[in-house]
Amino acid sequence: MSSRAVTSLTNPTVKAVRALHLRKERDETGLFVAEGLKAVIEGIETGHAPAILMHGAEGHPLLKTAIAATLAAKGAVIEVTEAILAKVSRRDNPQAVVGVFRQVFRSLEALEPQAARCWVALHRVRDPGNLGTIVRTADAAGCGGVILVGECCDPYSVEAVRATMGSIFAVPLTKASEAQFAAWRNGWPGSVVGTLLSADVDHRRADYARPTLILMGNEQQGLPPDMAALCDVNVKIPMRGRADSLNLSVATGIMIYAATA
Repeated sequence: MSSRAVTSLTNPTVKAVRALHLRKERDETGLFVAEGLKAVIEGIETGHAPAILMHGAEGHPLLKTAIAATLAAKGAVIEVTEAILAKVSRRDNPQAVVGVFRQVFRSLEALEPQAARCWVALHRVRDPGNLGTIVRTADAAGCGGVILVGECCDPYSVEAVRATMGSIFAVPLTKASEAQFAAWRNGWPGSVVGTLLSADVDHRRADYARPTLILMGNEQQGLPPDMAALCDVNVKIPMRGRADSLNLSVATGIMIYAATA
């Protein structure tokens, strides 16, 4: 495809990209939006060229790299106005570059547990900001991937992708039902570790046999009994102040670094 300019908010491609804010459209098309030149370059560098690249006035040298990579992959490059970028990103101060990418999910069977010291499984996580932050932390710590168990929020929502700061392209994602995860977990070669407020074992003193699979519950309920029963050990993160719990992404970060220390 070639590069072209668009100035109308009613352009079909502009309307299609705007529609990707809806989960129904993302599910049907298998596409998602990543905002900003940094995120787009992260995608390209990890082998994910944009299907569509929208940009404002050229200026940054890396924008030329992004344009060339998109065209080489037969994607569409569209120069647009700031008004269009604002509508596409739903921001008053939009990024100057927006990329549309293809979603990627790996099957449980395709995962290689021994490829990393630590993996993360999230049961029914609800908040896209938490999910995106966990993906970013998993990337920083060198985790093998993030497994979404049960009905979770969409990791490819704009809010989740923003929170990953580009790590959405680096961390393998997997979706599984509770039954699929339970059956697959039986073949896990290391430790499966969960967190419970009622647990007796301090997270710093647990035996993390590698590879370690950290299983975290959702923001409201934590791990339900059937999920906690899948763990080799359940641990607690001590609360020393008045707060009786931690934000899910913070707790998961603590567990990730305890398991990889």
